[in-house]
Amino acid sequence: MYFMSTITTPAAPDVSDINVAGIVISIGIGVTIWLIASFLIAGITKSVAAGTTFFKKPHFRWVAPALRALDHERRVQRAKTIGSLLNSVASVLIVVITIMYVLKNLDVDIAPLLTSVGILGVAIGFGAQQLIRDFLAGIFITIEDQYGIGDIIETSEVVGRVESMGLRITRVRSDDGAIWYLRNGEILRVGNRSQGNYVAPADDSVEVPDHDSAKQQKAGE
Repeated sequence: MYFMSTITTPAAPDVSDINVAGIVISIGIGVTIWLIASFLIAGITKSVAAGTTFFKKPHFRWVAPALRALDHERRVQRAKTIGSLLNSVASVLIVVITIMYVLKNLDVDIAPLLTSVGILGVAIGFGAQQLIRDFLAGIFITIEDQYGIGDIIETSEVVGRVESMGLRITRVRSDDGAIWYLRNGEILRVGNRSQGNYVAPADDSVEVPDHDSAKQQKAGE
């Protein structure tokens, strides 16, 4: 006895449900918003780097500790860090929202996708808690101006001069010339000897030599 089996081919997707105009409009709006956001962030970054006086008005005195006058190098460094952070956040938000609208115009059910992304985000959040902690600490260190490039700081691990700082890592050169890489989330307390009126004790002879001058001294020897 022979059994005849029928092979059914999958139905082709109905292209009539695809809204091409909606896809083009969604992408166009997304690109336009991204360009506008980038322009505004660039303007804010440039204004902060140049030293705006807007926040020095009497009714903005409450933000004076966080926006005190800085030298040019530190001001530019803070402006670049904040600008980079704002660009990253804006780009991610705009891209995600644009993709959602494009999928909607492609007649794709995004509810299961959103559920999967939410579960994945929770898993990544649990796995990257320390990384997120470092980034958040770096953001607050930068905004609150706790220390900057060129400052001599004292932490539980090291006393030295800050050579560079990012959202995750602060690089410090100690008095013996060693380079320390401190994770921002692990800096529980920090003293800034370059702020205020620090007076070194009689038995404290901490002098952090400049890297270039140290090289010249070795070359002279």
